[in-house]
Amino acid sequence: MGYTGAGRAFRARAAPMDDTLKESALAHLPLFPLPNCVVFPGTLLPLHVFEPRYREMARDVLGGNRLLGITRLRPDYEADYDGRPPVFDVCCVTEIAADDHLEDGRYNLLVRGLARVRIDRELPPSKSYREVAVSRLDDSQSTRPELLATLHEQLIAVCDRLASAMGPTGAELRELAGSASSPASCADVLAAGLVSEPDERQRLLESLDPADRLDAMLEHVSRLLLRFGSRSDMLN
Repeated sequence: MGYTGAGRAFRARAAPMDDTLKESALAHLPLFPLPNCVVFPGTLLPLHVFEPRYREMARDVLGGNRLLGITRLRPDYEADYDGRPPVFDVCCVTEIAADDHLEDGRYNLLVRGLARVRIDRELPPSKSYREVAVSRLDDSQSTRPELLATLHEQLIAVCDRLASAMGPTGAELRELAGSASSPASCADVLAAGLVSEPDERQRLLESLDPADRLDAMLEHVSRLLLRFGSRSDMLN
């Protein structure tokens, strides 16, 4: 989904408190299904909303608690795109952090990922857009808690090596890797910034153990470092 809001002024809001995700909100959550789009907690996604049903959704969400679920459409959704095509059950509940209502009725939105959730059921249609009941997933507990700090340090180190190999453009990667407040959020932030393949992103979203996510990102960044080094050797 394209985004054409560059240069326009957004109305920004502060980050929400954890109690934003009350049971009442999760029991009746507007759903925004998108092709090949996976949002991670703690990350931002710009959206350009132009379809009439999603304009209605944006208007309702902005007039309420500003929460919506963003989920990925399953493959072969095109035949039923205007209906209710299948979606992945694990998705991300987001809050609209900034919004711009255009004169022709479209919206530019900036959403912030809040938490992993699982879709329990889809609610009977009462609006032009879809609504679901979801349950929050615990993605902070690990079966290997003693390894979290070590895996985090290793991930930061390999990101630093990749950043060095990238030259001046690597500063952004260093900033990204150092911006996370915990090992779990570090894995999510780096997944959002470095993983482009939709199936791999979905697997990382569905991975609830932070040690597993750190392992996966350590492997991913290591592969990037090898590929980047190989390209550099070819140019020298």
